[in-house]
Amino acid sequence: MMDRWKPSVTVAGIIEKDSKYLLVEEHTPNGLMFNNPAGHLDPGESPLQACVREVLEETAFHFTPTALVGVYLSRFLKQATMDTPDQDITYLRFAFTGVLGAHEANRALDDGIVRTLWMSIEEMQATQSRHRSRLLLRCAQDHARGQRFPLDTVYTDDSVFGLI
Repeated sequence: MMDRWKPSVTVAGIIEKDSKYLLVEEHTPNGLMFNNPAGHLDPGESPLQACVREVLEETAFHFTPTALVGVYLSRFLKQATMDTPDQDITYLRFAFTGVLGAHEANRALDDGIVRTLWMSIEEMQATQSRHRSRLLLRCAQDHARGQRFPLDTVYTDDSVFGLI
């Protein structure tokens, strides 16, 4: 019997201020790369909760999502290392936009995050070789075009929280 294919579910905060987007610069196996504040969905949380958590962990900013920008599917071939073979990974990303809140200046950022920065879409286009995700630019472009969906587009059943 073949293993069932399971995409990796991720979330991202698409946060704009004065025509610039909040990004992180982080260490990766391919060097320093840019990304939206983003990360993996953890067991027992909704995509919305995961996005709030990831934005805080990666930027030290509180974040209140107000809309879903989109749901994205992408594929990435992670190169082999001495310890692991090549990995063919498919990501299913839920990208949310919203209101940036208070900044916790003394909060340590997630391991690997070097800094936060703001970039325009033009600056993102010029730095595509340093994008950790191929979705970074697309999410910002969709946001800039005004693409928004209600938060309740993404439903999380109570069973996810262990309430049943």
